[in-house]
Amino acid sequence: MAAEEVHHLHSPPSWTYPKVECYELGVLHENRIWKSNAVQEQEGQLLCLQIAYTVSISSLIYYILKRFHQPRLVAEILAGFTLNPLCLQSTILGKTLLAARGILNFDTLANLGLVCYVLLSGLEMNLDAVLRIRRKAIGIAVAGIIIPMGIGMCFFAILRHYHERISVETPDEYIVHAYLFWSLALALTSFPILARILTSLKVLNTNLGRIALTTGMIVDACGWLLFIILVPFASNDAARPLLSMISTFFFIVICFFVVRPVLTRYINHKTDTDSWENSQLAVTVILGAIVCSCITDILGTHAIVGAFVYGLILPNGKFADLVMGKMDDCISGIISSLFFFRMGFTINLATIALQEYWALMTLVVFLLFIPKVLSTMIATFFFDIPARDGLGIGLLLNTKGVLALVILNIAWDRKILPAVYFTIMVSAIFLMTMMAPIFISVLYQPRKRFEVYKLRTVQKLRPETELRILACVHNVRQAASMVCVLKNCNATRISPMHVFGVRMVEFKGRAGAATLFASHMEQPYLTGSPSRASASQTESDIMAGTFKVLSEWNNAVRVETIDAMSVYETIHDDIFSLAHQKLTSLVLLPFHKQADAEGGLETENAIYKDINENVLRNPPCSVGIFIDRGLGTSSAKTNTSILTLFVGGPDDREALAVTWRMAGQPGTQLNVVRIVLHGEAADDVSVSTDSSLWLSSAIMDEEKQNMLDDEYLDSFRLKMVHNSEIVSYSEEDVGSVDELTSVMQEFGKDDYDLIIVGQGNHRNSALFSKLLEWCDNPELGVLGDIVASNNFGSQSSLLVVQQYESTAMDGRAQSRQPIRQNTPHSDGSEAHFV
Repeated sequence: MAAEEVHHLHSPPSWTYPKVECYELGVLHENRIWKSNAVQEQEGQLLCLQIAYTVSISSLIYYILKRFHQPRLVAEILAGFTLNPLCLQSTILGKTLLAARGILNFDTLANLGLVCYVLLSGLEMNLDAVLRIRRKAIGIAVAGIIIPMGIGMCFFAILRHYHERISVETPDEYIVHAYLFWSLALALTSFPILARILTSLKVLNTNLGRIALTTGMIVDACGWLLFIILVPFASNDAARPLLSMISTFFFIVICFFVVRPVLTRYINHKTDTDSWENSQLAVTVILGAIVCSCITDILGTHAIVGAFVYGLILPNGKFADLVMGKMDDCISGIISSLFFFRMGFTINLATIALQEYWALMTLVVFLLFIPKVLSTMIATFFFDIPARDGLGIGLLLNTKGVLALVILNIAWDRKILPAVYFTIMVSAIFLMTMMAPIFISVLYQPRKRFEVYKLRTVQKLRPETELRILACVHNVRQAASMVCVLKNCNATRISPMHVFGVRMVEFKGRAGAATLFASHMEQPYLTGSPSRASASQTESDIMAGTFKVLSEWNNAVRVETIDAMSVYETIHDDIFSLAHQKLTSLVLLPFHKQADAEGGLETENAIYKDINENVLRNPPCSVGIFIDRGLGTSSAKTNTSILTLFVGGPDDREALAVTWRMAGQPGTQLNVVRIVLHGEAADDVSVSTDSSLWLSSAIMDEEKQNMLDDEYLDSFRLKMVHNSEIVSYSEEDVGSVDELTSVMQEFGKDDYDLIIVGQGNHRNSALFSKLLEWCDNPELGVLGDIVASNNFGSQSSLLVVQQYESTAMDGRAQSRQPIRQNTPHSDGSEAHFV
């Protein structure tokens, strides 16, 4: 028989405050630990409805606000605001979703989501990165905590002076606690949300992004420390606070020095042998976090402290990626959204509007923006950081997150903060987090920087000028291939080279990779060679060591490594930003196919093709696409043979400029072959026979291009071919498709190590226009597609070059896409040109 008892429960303030609800709850099996009614039959349907509303409304709002670079937290709080007393709470929908019988279940699941969210935050944080941060970021962070806390206490005193003249809500014994909780919530910065905003705004790799990210990480770490110290003192029991704090720190020491070594050995073994099962992973991660949460809750701090510490002691690297891949969508997209959705209820603006001094309180909400900005600008002034960057960093550090909300919730639940103060601070936190990305996007206008980017090509560089190259890769294998290409660029003290190795990391909604990026900002590359890299090192560390081989091999080469993290759909914007910031003349990209055991090409990842096409469509400088067919494994060879095919046009001149940079490299044999078109193959493709003005300009442009080709080739032959035995030049006449095919087959028989060709943009010959229709990979151009074909019969690696100017000619810079036009030929067929 089911026993019946009546539970009088105070409804959490985030639901129907300030009312107190009570309801009757039937208890089944009263002698068991879990005392409740038949949840699945009586409460399950309402709980599913609450979750469905939360996820659907927050996803809809996030989809709308995403274009404004808003974090998901803002959308989830706004979704909760729809059931606020000022909105839908009094409607049938609001009364159904906020029924008293469903409060406890939703609140329990929201708290579980909070624990899981904090667990992932701890799993992503790298303490080594915090320890390597330099004095500049530490100084800004300390100022960003102390000054806002002091100013926040002043604001609290002003509000208390006016508000509590007519209403005394805070007991005298809690006044000090109220000051501390209020000011600490104002001083905090949410590192995970800050990293997402920087990634969305494409400023993660700028000076602003680096300083803001490292400073935010320090503030977040200090916030957790202050949280552990402060929360126990909010207890009603005056004898326990000091004991709670000491026991919590003792628990943390045990976790790091006793539990972590044992747990790390077990996890690394399971990860290295790839023997994880979903049930084992869930028990290890979720159950461990819940146990630690219960321990810290019993000790008198808070459940999220245990979850965060457990996330910190879990090993990073492959295991962290595995956990994030399996849990992130469920936790960040569903479970944790319930907590932030619940916070939306708390923003009851009526509590402010009904006050006598409502205008002053509204003003305070907006004035709370100032302390972080003021403290940051003061600190950056002493570090000689521009005022504009200081303003931007201050706005970004105003980003708040889960820790600030939890602090305010604790203060309200324990009646330390009255409803008015609570609403003021929650409103301010929401507005700060929402307005920070908007202010930064207006202040910096990242897309406008690309429009004023100056022309940068290898061809226009003087021989004694440093060649700056942005080498983008997705994995260590591609990094090794890029190193082999860059070794052939013949860097010398007179003509040095600066390589920026960029690892493109897919952003999947969390900020763990941003912490790794922050560590590399302070330590550009790994000390030691990749061969000595241990299994515990991340792929980013190994890639950094791979690129560092260049500087060890030739002291005329400088190397920096960077992690560019973004969703793949927009990661080309990060490449543009880096190329602009580093003033590079060439961006190297890996082809989306890799060589198989037989020398053919097979697709590695189709999304890589989209990334390459996006970069080629709107490049910040010249771009090269590299296909490795064994160049990276030919290091034992003493000689490297390179073939450059020249037809004509800006892309081919840029390809010849890259070849020119390789001349003089010991053991390198260069062969430059000009393909001379004649007969029908040399016919120009006309877009329109009706516009004589267009034809006249097109003919003049063609003549100009031919003149530039001849001048550049003559200069190359005069300075290189006639003065070097390792550089040869020849010409091949081509008048038809068959002749071109025959010539290319002969090149394939010679088995060159590397073939360099121009992409061929704006090449208007009839021959190449016809062949372009049959290209499997049009981003490589006609010649590049032939060499990349599995039928080419050669194991030669390939570098396809596109010059920056070629995308800006003929007024077509806006589209940045190969433009195909259909034009009737003399035989009635249609010709296409690019």
